[in-house]
Amino acid sequence: MTVANYTFVTLSIALFFVSVPSLAQNDTPAGEFTECADAGLHSSLEGTECARIEAPLDYAHRVAGKVELFVRKFPAQKESEGQLWMVAGGPGESGASFYPFIQTVRAAAPGFDLLIPDHRGTGFSTRLCAEEEDPLSEGGGALVGEEWGACFGALNAQADRTRAFTISNAAHDLDLLMTRFDTGKRAYVYGVSYGTQLILRMLTLGMQDDLDGVILDSLVPLESNGQLDLSHRSAVTDSVGREVLRECDERPDCRRYFPGSAEEAVRLLLNRSDIEELAGARLKYRLSAMLDFPATRAMLPNVIAGLQAGDPSWLEHATDELASMGSLFEPYAQGIPSIPLVSLISSSENNARPTLTAQMVEREEEQYIFASPLPSLLLSGGIPTYEPDTSFGKSPKRVPPMIVLHGTLDPKTPYQGAQEHVAVLEAAGNVTLVPVARAPHFVLMAAPDAFERSVRAFIDEAVVAP
Repeated sequence: MTVANYTFVTLSIALFFVSVPSLAQNDTPAGEFTECADAGLHSSLEGTECARIEAPLDYAHRVAGKVELFVRKFPAQKESEGQLWMVAGGPGESGASFYPFIQTVRAAAPGFDLLIPDHRGTGFSTRLCAEEEDPLSEGGGALVGEEWGACFGALNAQADRTRAFTISNAAHDLDLLMTRFDTGKRAYVYGVSYGTQLILRMLTLGMQDDLDGVILDSLVPLESNGQLDLSHRSAVTDSVGREVLRECDERPDCRRYFPGSAEEAVRLLLNRSDIEELAGARLKYRLSAMLDFPATRAMLPNVIAGLQAGDPSWLEHATDELASMGSLFEPYAQGIPSIPLVSLISSSENNARPTLTAQMVEREEEQYIFASPLPSLLLSGGIPTYEPDTSFGKSPKRVPPMIVLHGTLDPKTPYQGAQEHVAVLEAAGNVTLVPVARAPHFVLMAAPDAFERSVRAFIDEAVVAP
C-alpha cells in the first residue's frame, strides 16, 4: 500500500481519534503497577495505575529483540473480586478506545479490576515506527509530513522486525500479561472486533483456556470465510445499508419521502450529474459511515430526502455528528490508531484476495449504493507483509464459558458471520450468541444498556438476552 493510499483512512480516523499534547508518556517501573503519569490529566483516568513489561519480539525466536507492553489498570472501587481484561479492536487501536466507556463497564462488572493493555504496535507499547509514531512526536501517534516516508523506509529496512508484529505474537503478549498480573481470583477477558480475533488466537494456541469467562463483542467472521474478509467490506456494508433502507420503506412516515423506494432514491441520487457538486466526492462512503452509529443512521432518510431536493444540510449535519465522536478521545495521547499496524495485519491475515486491484475494487463498487474505502486500502505495496502461521484459520479446541454480543445491523462484522462462527465455537465449549437488535458495531459503545445487562448477567452466571 502506498503512502498516497492512506489519505482517506487518515482523515477518517481523525474523526474518531484526536490526540492532544500530554505528559502521558509512561515512565512506570517495569513489572509493577504504580500511579499513571497521566492520571491527573482527565477525570476518566483518575486513580488509574500503569505498568510495563518486556516481551520477546518474536515468540518463535526467528527474530531477536524485545518489545515493551503497556497496561493500564482501573482498580475496583471496592475490594477486588477479580479481573476483567479488555482487548481493543483495530488492528491498530490502543486501549484508549475503551476509556470513555469505563463507567458502563464498571456497572457491568462491579468489583472487578479493569485491565486494559495497548497491544504491540499501539498506544504506549512498542510501535512499529518508534520515533514517528511516538505520542509526543510532531503528529502525536499519527504520521504527518515527512514522518510517512521515514516510517515506511524503516519498516522496509527492518523487514524481519516488521514481520514480527503478528496476531499470534500479540496473542502471546496477552497471555504473558494475564499470567504476569494474575491475582488468583476470578478472571474474564473481553474483546471487540479485531480484539475477538486476538483472543480466539490466544485460545487456539492453547493459552488461558481455564478463564472464568470470555466476552466477545462484534465477533469477526471465521478466518476461513473468504467472502467476509476485509476485501469484501463494501458488500457487507451495502447489505446492511439496504436493510436499513428497507426498514424505512416499511414505515409510512419514512416511505412518504420516497415514491418508489428508499433504495431507488439513493440510486437516482448517485446517478445525478451534479451529485459531487451537491454532496462532495464519494457519497457511497459518506452514507456507509452513517451506519456506524444509531444517531447518524437514523438521519439517513433525512439526508436522502434533502439531497433529492438539492439541500445538503442534513448530510452536513450527519457529517458534523460523526466528527463530534472524536471529542470522546481527545484527552488520550495514545488514542490515534497505528496506520502501519492496520496495514500490516490487515494485508497479511485478513485479506483473502491479495491480488485485488484498483480496477477490481472500482468494478465491484459500481453495484453498491453503500461502499467502504477499506478494500482500496488493502492494495499491495508500501510495507512488508508476512505469511500467517499454522494457527491461522483454526478454531480453539477448548473455550471457557463464552458469550458473543453482536448487533444485528453491524456494517463491519456481519451478524451472519457471527452466527457461522459461533456454530463452530460451540463444539469447543459453552458458547451463547446474544443478538442485540438493530445495534451496529461495538455494542459497548452503541448499545451500552444491552452491554451492561448481558455482561452482568454472564458474570453472575445467568446469561440473558437484552
